[in-house]
Amino acid sequence: MNKKFATTLIAASAAVFCAGAQADTGKLLLTGGVSTIEGAAGGGLTPWAVIGSNATDGEIGGTAYFTNVGTKDYGLNIYGAAIGIHDRYELSIAQQDLNTRGTGTALGLPGLHLKQTILGAKVRVLGDAVLDSDTLMPQVAVGVQYKTLGSTGLDGTLDALGAKRNGTDFYVSATKLFLGQSLLLNGTLRATKANQNGLLGYGATLGGDENKYSLQPEFSAAYLISKNVAVGAEYRMMRNKLETAGKAAGLGNGLRSEDWKDLFIAWAPSKNFSLTLAYVDLGVIVPATTANRKQTGYYLSAQVAF
Repeated sequence: MNKKFATTLIAASAAVFCAGAQADTGKLLLTGGVSTIEGAAGGGLTPWAVIGSNATDGEIGGTAYFTNVGTKDYGLNIYGAAIGIHDRYELSIAQQDLNTRGTGTALGLPGLHLKQTILGAKVRVLGDAVLDSDTLMPQVAVGVQYKTLGSTGLDGTLDALGAKRNGTDFYVSATKLFLGQSLLLNGTLRATKANQNGLLGYGATLGGDENKYSLQPEFSAAYLISKNVAVGAEYRMMRNKLETAGKAAGLGNGLRSEDWKDLFIAWAPSKNFSLTLAYVDLGVIVPATTANRKQTGYYLSAQVAF
């Protein structure tokens, strides 16, 4: 998917939810989550079972957001939008742009940017996070994300490793809101072939990998310290199949990946706007070119919601 088409889809999504904003949408602050790096509603790194926007049952709402992530060796910009329908269905789109900085130069590709488009859909299948907050019943949703990595000078390397430039993730999320205790817990199980969330392609057959889906758990916890401020943490396990291909290519552990994690604070000064700031640890990303440095840094995201 080219950038022009992605931008058109985001603009169309924005038009839809702005048209629906005439209704007095009524979710409690922050109970719709924020926009993840892949566009779905949740924390910053992992989707939750909640449906994005402020729309409740019988309403249509939406979100639009921009996120910037900076680590020691990489920079990542993300923008996107989502539509929430009747607090049951969610459609989302995200455009990721990874600036590889020194890694691109080390690979003979100075100025290399890896751009990925993600189309997502989610449906709530069980429970209601708010209405069931006084029971043990969680809200449960299933989702799918179709990801396409744009063509770059890295295509030949990915081909040699046996990695594809597109893939589909499937996930199920369970979110439990303990309203009286101001606590939210979430668990997500993802079936994926993505390497580094897809920014390094999908699967890798070099070295004998059978290129099958692997299941990766993800966890989130958030605590509401006031009616419009939440703090929390996330842990997202990442598959490490690309390391095997890297060893077969003579790179040792130079393509190893590690789990992602963050500590965040989210502030919603109004129902229609929120800011999220986080400390992130993305482990090593292409350690062959970054001297095995951990990719720690910041995450900053702004979201508008209706």
